[in-house]
Amino acid sequence: MPSKLRYAMVCASNQNRSMEAHAMLKKHDFTVSSFGVGAHVKLPGPSQKEPNSYPFGTPYAQIYEDLVRKSPDLYTRNGLLRMLQRNMGVKTAPERFQDNRDIFDVVVTFEERVMEQVVEDLHRRPQALTRPVLVVNLDVKDSHEEAALAAPHALRLCQLLEAAEEWEDEVDSIVLQLHNETGRRAIYTICFY
Repeated sequence: MPSKLRYAMVCASNQNRSMEAHAMLKKHDFTVSSFGVGAHVKLPGPSQKEPNSYPFGTPYAQIYEDLVRKSPDLYTRNGLLRMLQRNMGVKTAPERFQDNRDIFDVVVTFEERVMEQVVEDLHRRPQALTRPVLVVNLDVKDSHEEAALAAPHALRLCQLLEAAEEWEDEVDSIVLQLHNETGRRAIYTICFY
């Protein structure tokens, strides 16, 4: 049975943190989407000064093929090919939050800067529905290991919100319970559609 709330997982490029959480929530039958907020999708390259950059909407399969063509050894070693294989099993391509007009009940971000961009975008939108959306940030380092550790915490947060009678009335206790159970601090704000 699908979740009663609609969730969005958001990181910078819709590749690692948001996709790890998206995959986990999807596996647990949550109604979930995922997004990035950057101007483009950026992945590590042969050096910090040479990242791989793609427009949002470029299929994960196409990015995978491009990296295999460039340096299969490097991108196998650094985990990008494995990450892209996971992503292909979840959805077709990275999407940009600012370009999406779906309505969500909860938006989970994985970096404070990303949360700020989501909130800024929501404030720019018409707020005709006066429908609340909870924006929660779980600060997570952008690494494969940290994304894997944080995904169960995002799942637990969403399970607590699902179980709430009215999340608006229980959000403080939910955030506290999440911290007590996982040790992960969450910050949140409420915006409106």
